[in-house]
Amino acid sequence: MANEKTPFPDTTFKGHEFARSDMTGASFNGVDLSEASVWAVMKNARFHDCNLASCEFDDVNLSGSTYDNINLSNASFQNINMSGVSLSSLNLSGAEINDANLDGMKINGVLVTDLFSAYQASR
Repeated sequence: MANEKTPFPDTTFKGHEFARSDMTGASFNGVDLSEASVWAVMKNARFHDCNLASCEFDDVNLSGSTYDNINLSNASFQNINMSGVSLSSLNLSGAEINDANLDGMKINGVLVTDLFSAYQASR
């Protein structure tokens, strides 16, 4: 019998649409959202121990978000505004950055533009 916390235990909603639904404070535990499309306000939502492999994020506002213990291997980023972002404890082996505005960007406290200038001067 369903209770207040789990009104639909072990229920299948394949192919259903939930439109204009208020799910404030809802908890999704063990939910399979494979191939789901989500158009939603998820401000202050928490994603913990999630498998989001091969997901597509388009026109998404993630400003002010926190990412910890994230695997982005082989991910692709295009048209991304990362101004003011702080990155630490990164594995960038094999990473490639192209067509980027690097003004003011620092790696280990050194301006990247200064690094490029020193590299060019040493050639």
